[in-house]
Amino acid sequence: MQAALDAVLRRFIRLGRLAVRWPDGSATIYAGPPGSGPAATLAFRDHATIRRVLLNPSLAVGEGYMDGGLQVRDGGIYDLLDVLIANLMVNWAALPAARLHAFLARLKRRLDQHNPARRARRNAAHHYDLNGRLYSLFLDRDRQYSCAYFPRGDETLEEAQIAKKRHLAAKLCLNRPGLSVLDIGSGWGGLALTLAREYGARVLGITLSSEQLAESRARAAAEGLADRVSFELLDYRAVQQKFDRIVSVGMFEHVGVGYYPAFFNAVARCLNPDGIALLHAIGRNEQPGSTNPWLARYIFPGGYCPALSEVLPAIEGSRLLVADIEILRLHYAETLRHWRRRFAANRDAIASLYDERFCRMFEFYLAGAELSFRRENMMVFQIQLAHEQTAVPLTRDYIVATESATVGRQSGVSPELRRSR
Repeated sequence: MQAALDAVLRRFIRLGRLAVRWPDGSATIYAGPPGSGPAATLAFRDHATIRRVLLNPSLAVGEGYMDGGLQVRDGGIYDLLDVLIANLMVNWAALPAARLHAFLARLKRRLDQHNPARRARRNAAHHYDLNGRLYSLFLDRDRQYSCAYFPRGDETLEEAQIAKKRHLAAKLCLNRPGLSVLDIGSGWGGLALTLAREYGARVLGITLSSEQLAESRARAAAEGLADRVSFELLDYRAVQQKFDRIVSVGMFEHVGVGYYPAFFNAVARCLNPDGIALLHAIGRNEQPGSTNPWLARYIFPGGYCPALSEVLPAIEGSRLLVADIEILRLHYAETLRHWRRRFAANRDAIASLYDERFCRMFEFYLAGAELSFRRENMMVFQIQLAHEQTAVPLTRDYIVATESATVGRQSGVSPELRRSR
């Protein structure tokens, strides 16, 4: 098996430098032209890990790192994944086992994403019902667990998450107080509370996480906003009320390809005739694919980030109008960089909540996710929807104008940012 993996790596590494130490103590260096890419060193503890990596690298590299069978030397897991992903983007054909598993995954992806209400609740609990303190140790103070927005590029994480909420609010056209808003996948309540506090909206936030529900309700009560913001443990398919505005941030990735028509039909049913809806989600700037098997098993079971070609037909079928589409490219890479560094700074505290294997799992997840935006074709899309052509202004100028007016109204510094300093 060692000889077989050696042959694969000799064909695969074309950029950068990868040094491998084998279980018998020998070492091999695989390299492209000098200065052509990143560098890393890995060590295999045993031949069983080599066999698993050879047969199913997309799953076994992450599992090997979690279990200690694959160890990173002279750097961290980010450096190793940087080398592997950089070469993957230019030399996918050199990994026959990975190509085979990707082909099989595409064949069964609808089965993997079968997501009725009961399974959706179980999938959400897998990731979002973890110890709440975990997320407080690497997210911003508002616990925004989705792509931040970096208008300049040098914002702090706190500033960028506030800018994200401001950007979303501008696209929702909250031009008068008292508008009703449905927040599908409301997380820990930060966006819903902001829309009520800063824009005078009346918000219903729905989630499938009991941990998030409890935290959101406690926050609403603590801020004196419980009369304007409510949270429910509710599937989007069960909502029957009508709303002036609907927003969904970072939830669509859990819907499942086969349920896109149901999702947009629910949005169309719940949106008032003159209303506006906004979808913020991770997607891929390429043809449809499948979810990485390691990510699906350990982090987001049932999750999938779609191509726009998979999303737009479902919108068309719902008879909603697409008013605007914006693509955020490197914004999530920068968000994940902040999360990854905060996780590292608080690693001891996180290890005390769980264990070393959990920490390695999360490190692999954050590093791989960041690199998927930096080196692969992942992006975030924001799609604005409406029933009527006249629901939003004729040009996009209103978005920047609304954001500027909000900053001015808040005297240049939002209450949230003042509290975080």
